Amino acid sequence: MPHEAIEHFLDEGLIERVIRPLKSGKEASVHLCRANPRTTGETLAALKIYHPLNRRDFRDETLYRDGEYIKERRVRVALEKKTRFGREVQGAIWVSREWESLRKLADVGAPVPRPIEGTEDALLMTFVGDETTAAPRLQEYEPEDRGELEGLWEQVRRAVERMLFHDVVHGDLSSYNVLVWDGQITLIDFPQAVDPKKNRHAQSFLERDVRRIGEWFAHRGLHEPWERIAQDLWTGWMYADLLPADLREELA
Repeated sequence: MPHEAIEHFLDEGLIERVIRPLKSGKEASVHLCRANPRTTGETLAALKIYHPLNRRDFRDETLYRDGEYIKERRVRVALEKKTRFGREVQGAIWVSREWESLRKLADVGAPVPRPIEGTEDALLMTFVGDETTAAPRLQEYEPEDRGELEGLWEQVRRAVERMLFHDVVHGDLSSYNVLVWDGQITLIDFPQAVDPKKNRHAQSFLERDVRRIGEWFAHRGLHEPWERIAQDLWTGWMYADLLPADLREELA
């Protein structure tokens, strides 16, 4: 791993060393780090380093940028023409979008990693797991029984509901970006998150999120009306009638 990808976090005293790589995906690699507890409040942290621009796929980026106003004309033109500078801007937008989404959702108690520090091409966040084992993705996880399966779905449903209540649609939700640890889920990978107040495609993204995650549960025998669930969530949000279940329970 290039030294320049981690030198900022070392220089800032946020991490002491990289322990080992955790995974490498389409857009980024993730590494387990020994964190500095005095500056981060953590002993372990996950460092997500985005791949170089020539290894990243921006084919659908305009759908996710819908409704995002870019003031500078030269930047808008570069994005439209997909110049080298335009790709650099796209890359920065992805990282910034993930950082802002994580920060917003962590502040309202959504089950996401807490972002600690970010640069133009990397994010440092809390780690889910322990020093020997990273939390498995839902795709790799097998519930012990029907009760656990139903409990996991209820957690996912509440997470999607809470995010929408706070104007965030994940945009790329699937069993590959839900972690499970000690019976609790954590949602990850937010570079494609959108604000439903701005993005005209948000409803279709929400419907796709629910359908995709529902496929994993359906393959294990839990069949729910996924399309209706997504429609009800959207309708509740549209008419300002959406209140996360845990908040309803607090008010009851």
